[in-house]
Amino acid sequence: MTSRISENLVMECRRKLLTAKQDVLNRFRTAQRELVHAERGGDEADQSVAHIEEHSFLISQARMRNQLVEIEMALARIEQGTFGICEETEEAIESERLLAIPWTRLSIEGAEMREAVSRKFAR
Repeated sequence: MTSRISENLVMECRRKLLTAKQDVLNRFRTAQRELVHAERGGDEADQSVAHIEEHSFLISQARMRNQLVEIEMALARIEQGTFGICEETEEAIESERLLAIPWTRLSIEGAEMREAVSRKFAR
């Protein structure tokens, strides 16, 4: 299916995905080191701040994990030959969109369709 998009585009997106993966892993490790080195103890105010920092850390870790999963899934789609195909419309995803967000699974049209369904059922 990658015949729908150029091999050069796939290789450029693969390079970007690998760079993004390394960036996420580096941020993950840095955040973990900073949390480990954070001072524990102190009065109630210090402990409250520590809990807030830990909560923020956990939220950011969850976001990074989700992004890492999306990156890994995109790399798997490259290997399977399905990279660049919209999950909603089954059409090729726009080149500019892939270059900007190489882990995307949806074309602009597909994203709009999902958003419309999401809004419809959110009521």
